[in-house]
Amino acid sequence: MDSVVRLSGILIQDFKNVREGYLDFSNRRKGYRTSILGLYGQNGSGKTALIDALQLLKYLLCGKPVPQGMADFVHVDAEYATIKYIFDISLPTGRYEAFYEARLKKIDGTDGQNTGLDEAGEGFQPAVVGEVLSYSFEGEEGKIRKSPLIDTRTEKVFLPTSKYESLLGKDSKQEMELLVAKKMAAGTSRSFLFSRELLNAVRRQRKIREEDAELVRHLTLLERLVLYGNYELFVINTSNTGMISMNVLPLSFKYTGGNSGAVGQLALSLESPAVVPVQAVEIVEKIIRNMNIVLEQIVPGLTISVKEMGAQIMGNGEAGRQIQLMSRKNSREIPLKYESEGIKKIISILQLFIAIYNQPSITVAIDELDAGIFEYLLGEMLRVLSEKGKGQLVFTSHNLRPLETIDRGFIAFTTTNPSKRYIRMVNVKDNNNLRDFYFRDIVLGEQDEEIYEPTNNAEIAMAFREAGEIDVP
Repeated sequence: MDSVVRLSGILIQDFKNVREGYLDFSNRRKGYRTSILGLYGQNGSGKTALIDALQLLKYLLCGKPVPQGMADFVHVDAEYATIKYIFDISLPTGRYEAFYEARLKKIDGTDGQNTGLDEAGEGFQPAVVGEVLSYSFEGEEGKIRKSPLIDTRTEKVFLPTSKYESLLGKDSKQEMELLVAKKMAAGTSRSFLFSRELLNAVRRQRKIREEDAELVRHLTLLERLVLYGNYELFVINTSNTGMISMNVLPLSFKYTGGNSGAVGQLALSLESPAVVPVQAVEIVEKIIRNMNIVLEQIVPGLTISVKEMGAQIMGNGEAGRQIQLMSRKNSREIPLKYESEGIKKIISILQLFIAIYNQPSITVAIDELDAGIFEYLLGEMLRVLSEKGKGQLVFTSHNLRPLETIDRGFIAFTTTNPSKRYIRMVNVKDNNNLRDFYFRDIVLGEQDEEIYEPTNNAEIAMAFREAGEIDVP
């Protein structure tokens, strides 16, 4: 059995406009292989906060600095934001249930506490603090109850002391180096728990104590989460849609072929030939050939291709190739830039949909999935993924068609209550149309939490009229 990582839940506290909200990603109604969560709600009700929380997770697991702008994601009335992530991890040796908690703190860059300042030394910086990783385990050696593995909420490197010694031994010099690394991680807006410094220290112990089963179990969990963050978790936010509007195609992919593969994102200019490294041309061609198999089925007769335009030296001095993405339909070939934004949106994420369909250990989170995509096609693609796919998809949308095409266990909603931001609909019967049920609840308010803040048409009309009467110089 291959190893599989799934996000099974998330708790968000004091993050953006969410004072508190919990989401269970599991469909408790039926035993689907795939895991889908579609989040619906009115504007400004916490949908994008979920995607941003998953983007934060990717930065943390990859050991990368959290962008400066995320400092403003801490709720204005809170000292810090707290996100708790729950993972279900299946390995040939057993099954982990892992719990990772991180706090995001907003630090004034002018007070000298943060070494990751901009050149002017101004503004607020995010600091990652209070990381805790706990887990339970069930395998051939029996069951191990949930307990903390690494708790950084201490002046020491981390607690509990017994786990520290299990992972790192008793070397005092190494302990001092890790204390410095911990402060540097906070100062540069990085995770210490998933930092290269801590992981390499544990890896060195693994080489020394090869037969230590407890150390192996601990390190296996850490390594698997790092692998997941780097190669299996993809977050597509609305900036991708903005790039498409500017004729740049953000091509996200996880491609596997034979004994090789590729993972990442390429931003390809559509306005003029894009210059890419020589070794990237072959990857792009393989990805596009792979996508065309599906593309011509969901947009009948449409395929895309790479047209090479010659060699060119790149800005870093390396050899590159000029390529132009082309679309072909009805025996006519035109530059892809002339296709609709909806077609470009589908192409930009299609390779990830292929991965979700075929690979169980992949999570893709997409904000405003429906942007530019014909609603009937959106519903049918999600139906196929939900019934026959293997991976995990988290998305937000304003288009309600998926409420009619996928199982209601895959759908959650936002509320108007910042302290209970996410809910699942209750009292929905099997013969109810979830879309109609949702509209009815907006009007009647039959759930425990209000899901829509009512508006008054007469007041809206009056506001339009008053605004039109104002003299604008």
